[in-house]
Amino acid sequence: MNWRHAVVLPLLITACPALAEDARPLSGAEIARIIAGNTVQGTMASGGPYREFYLPDGTLRGSNYDGRWSVVGDTLCFSYDPKTEPQCWGASISRSGEISWIKNGVVDGNGVVEPGNPGNF
Repeated sequence: MNWRHAVVLPLLITACPALAEDARPLSGAEIARIIAGNTVQGTMASGGPYREFYLPDGTLRGSNYDGRWSVVGDTLCFSYDPKTEPQCWGASISRSGEISWIKNGVVDGNGVVEPGNPGNF
């Protein structure tokens, strides 16, 4: 390893956590403003890939399903079956626009917002 690698490598290692911390929490009003009338596409740790269109009236549509969304406090809540309690996640957004979905203080998924309904749901 030459001296350049010895200097650059520690700088890269210390810079990476700063990049991960670049996200800021979203308020409930910000979450609603960002997703209403738009599509979010990403991946959840437990459910895998998703792409959902969020109608302003609180309806959400995926490729083979419908559900309801609502904002409760500073969380986004989902209900895919009226017989079960809604599940809620907090959210943060990075400078690049990626949304992280947070459950119990841990990032549980991520996504990006696509304007409108490009999936024609």
